[in-house]
Order: sequence, then structure tokens, then C-alpha cells
Amino acid sequence: MKPPEPDHRHEIEAIYAELERRPLPRQCEMRTGCCHFRLAGHTPMLTRGEALYAAQGVRASGRKALKPHPDGACPLLGRDGRCTIYKNRPFGCRTHFCAEAGGMYPRKHVADLIQRLEALDERLGGSGSRPLEAAVSDALAEM
Repeated sequence: MKPPEPDHRHEIEAIYAELERRPLPRQCEMRTGCCHFRLAGHTPMLTRGEALYAAQGVRASGRKALKPHPDGACPLLGRDGRCTIYKNRPFGCRTHFCAEAGGMYPRKHVADLIQRLEALDERLGGSGSRPLEAAVSDALAEM
């Protein structure tokens, strides 16, 4: 894999900012049900750019690696039950695939942003979306 381009972070931040400008009604109250992947039946899939951005959040939190959560929850949950990389959380977490929060954003509302993530993935030498834990662990290993 080739090294990440220097501005990948800016492109990810621009995509996430655009998402924030078009919010859909949600009722997320930090329930974190969607963060318990085994129970929710869903694991966020990350492109390479998202994984690199999430890995920066992991490093900023003082960690160098991810440890699997014993009950199959997101390895990014802290002891207090909150996301330790909330500012750097992936697109899937931002679009609330959690049914309790209102379900996933309809694709027609975010298709252009997904295409931008996929184009960045290709520019970064990624191989498409991958499960969160593996994608972030690999990104951490590259840093």
C-alpha cells in the first residue's frame, strides 16, 4: 500500500462537515446500542481514509492499538461507555445505522458523500470498505 496523501484528513473532514450540513431527524441520546456490534448485528465498514482518520483519533486518545471488547462491542468505547474518538468517528457511526436513533440515513441523502469516500479510498490505495476493527488496526500499524 502506498503512504497516505498528506491532505486525506482534510478531505475526510470536508465530507463529514457536508454531512453535518444536511442532518436528518434523529433521536440519538448516546444510547450506544449501535456500538454493541454483536447485539446490533452491524459493524461499521470503513474506507482507508476513514480508518486513517479514526486511527488519528485513537492516537490522540493516548492509545497505540485497539483491544477487542470482551462482549463484541466497538473497541473504541471507553470505560465510561462513550466513544473515545467521537470527533474522528467513522461515516457509518455519523449516519446512525442504529435503529433506535432513527435508522440509517437513506442512501439518496448520502450517496454523493459515499462516492467521495470511495474515490479517496482508491486514491489512497485502499481496497474498499473493511470492518472497523481490522481497518483501524491496520491504519494504526502504518502510523
